[in-house]
Amino acid sequence: MELNDLLRVAGIGLVIGFLHIFFEQTGRKEFSFFLFFIAYIYITAEMLRFLKIFFTEITEFFQWLSMSV
Repeated sequence: MELNDLLRVAGIGLVIGFLHIFFEQTGRKEFSFFLFFIAYIYITAEMLRFLKIFFTEITEFFQWLSMSV
C-alpha cells in the first residue's frame, strides 16, 4: 500500500462528503443516499484490496521466516 492509494481514497472521500452536503442542502436526499451507497461500495472494494495486499505481505513474511530457520 502506498501513499498514493491513501491519498486517492481520502480525496474521493472529501469529494463525496462535499457532494453529500450539497445534495442535502438542495433538498435532493435521494441523490445524497445513492451517492453515499456508491461511496460505501467503493470504499469496501478498496478495503478488500488493501486487506489482500496486507495478507499477501504477512504470508511472504512467514515464508521468509520459515526459510531462515
